[in-house]
Amino acid sequence: MKETLEQKKQEVVSTVDLMKNSKSFVVFQYGGISVKDFQDLRREMRKNGGSISVIRNNISSRAADEAGFVDVKDAFKGQVAVAFAKDDMIAPAKVIFKAAEPKDSKIKPIKGVVDGEVYSYDQLKTLATLPSYETLLTQLAAGMLGTLSQLAIGLNMLVEKDAENKPAEA
Repeated sequence: MKETLEQKKQEVVSTVDLMKNSKSFVVFQYGGISVKDFQDLRREMRKNGGSISVIRNNISSRAADEAGFVDVKDAFKGQVAVAFAKDDMIAPAKVIFKAAEPKDSKIKPIKGVVDGEVYSYDQLKTLATLPSYETLLTQLAAGMLGTLSQLAIGLNMLVEKDAENKPAEA
């Protein structure tokens, strides 16, 4: 009995560390999906720099409380798993919401924590629809390049107009 209690305490400590050291995590229901589908989801999460863990609800709830994420505790009911990411804070939301897209999907995102803030389902959904960092940089560069090219065209037109209005020197 004492070993079991010590093991559970250690599980809580390691889950607290995982929660605190992750840039984000998403709690989601997975009841009713096949083992193959769950393995595919784990592979997809690993490709995106994260991991998925199935942790007992009591352990997860205690860990969330100890980690300071009290508002997430109510998400740990039923068959739930947690998608963690240490680097890309958007990856768990994107992967889980992509898996939840089909109408017959049994994956249901519940809540999450992003950069230390508790996010609701709607906030996570908004986050999941954001373009990737690289896409945002491309869009920013394209916008800046368009503005600069318009400025260059305008300045060139002023120079040409000024050249036309000056009398030719002999």
